[in-house]
Amino acid sequence: MNAQWQETPQIRRMLPADLDAVVAVEREVFLFPWTRGNFSDSLDSGYHCRVLEQAGHIFGYGVMTIGADEAHLLTLSIAAGWQRQGWGEKLLQQFIQIAREYHAKTMFLDVRASNQAAARLYERIGFRHIARRKDYYPAMGGREDSLIMELTL
Repeated sequence: MNAQWQETPQIRRMLPADLDAVVAVEREVFLFPWTRGNFSDSLDSGYHCRVLEQAGHIFGYGVMTIGADEAHLLTLSIAAGWQRQGWGEKLLQQFIQIAREYHAKTMFLDVRASNQAAARLYERIGFRHIARRKDYYPAMGGREDSLIMELTL
């Protein structure tokens, strides 16, 4: 193993220079990915955008907005080869901490109804299912419902 790969992964602010790597992970993980423009607009709008990086390699990211005492996690993803190792939870905990620092009282997120692994992670952290959005996400052969989840901070 190369010594640089032994570095501890870090969570840091997403930069415009990170967008190619972020979009590459997005396309690897999602059938209906966000565009480079979605991520660029999030940076330009001052959203809380973070990446997980090890030795210059970005393998995860997330985007959250905060307003009116509410935080909304818009996206969070971990590259396929890094999943099921606790990185999604570490990144989620970072966003929860940011929301608390900005005095948000509640954090919301949407998750595909079919993404039970993510829903279980969110429930383990303390999120609860509060509603369902019918046909929220594009899906193969149509649309898919979203589960709206809430965490009281």
